[in-house]
Amino acid sequence: MSTATWSTKAKQYLELVRFSHTLFALPFALMALFLALPGEWPSPRTTAWILVCMVGARTAAMAYNRLVDRDVDAENPRTRNRHLPAGFVGVTEVVLLVVGASAVFVVGAAALNPLAFALSPVVLVVLLGYSHLKRFTALCHLGLGVALGLAPLGVWIAVRGAIDASAWVPAMLGLAVLCWVSGFDILYACQDTEFDRGAGLHSIPARFGVPRALWIARLSHGAMLLALVGLGLLAQLGIVYAIGVALTAALLAYEHRLVRADDLSRIDVAFFTVNGCISLLLCAFTIAEQFA
Repeated sequence: MSTATWSTKAKQYLELVRFSHTLFALPFALMALFLALPGEWPSPRTTAWILVCMVGARTAAMAYNRLVDRDVDAENPRTRNRHLPAGFVGVTEVVLLVVGASAVFVVGAAALNPLAFALSPVVLVVLLGYSHLKRFTALCHLGLGVALGLAPLGVWIAVRGAIDASAWVPAMLGLAVLCWVSGFDILYACQDTEFDRGAGLHSIPARFGVPRALWIARLSHGAMLLALVGLGLLAQLGIVYAIGVALTAALLAYEHRLVRADDLSRIDVAFFTVNGCISLLLCAFTIAEQFA
């Protein structure tokens, strides 16, 4: 296979798993890393293996999601041009990608400490399992939230090698991530309300309608802000972190102004751009707080 062909294939795999969207979860993992070591810089070795685990876990989860949803994606006008239904990549390739990325995650966990390695299969079950939820329950958005919300607790275990009373800090951060992800996933699902109903798939918009779904998403993001306040109290964070939370609240308000029940045309800006800014901003202000 020529270099150009390899390059094209690699690009297709990265697009398949939306590798650029690693930006959503990775900053929260970095937040947990610095919260676990207040006032200290994490070791390069630990940081590197955490990054390996994050990339491996997310790649496995996204590739598996595309694999499970390939029949649904082929029927949905919005998604029928994705790589699997369009035939740009084959089923066998994606299966191998899932297996390989899962193995990378487990190896990375083993390199960190025994507890991280012991828990890695449980994490994989959650990460892969959420892809099936929309066939059974409208609470599927919470499943995605839990999957991403595990990252802070996983990083805490990677750094400290144990679960003790201090684990309430990453648990609160994980709760914030759960509420944040659930909220923006509900917003994103509004695009497919009618298709999901026709296909027998479950989601908050399909069950309650778009107007009510938007209110549920707002409540979810309100809960995120409360969890961030709780995190600040538990970790005894100060004014720099508080400014980050205030800016996050402003960005969430802007996100919800972009999306209306009668106008979903700006949902990509709300979903990708605003949420990417939120994760990076919170990460930056939290790290800055540690050295303020």
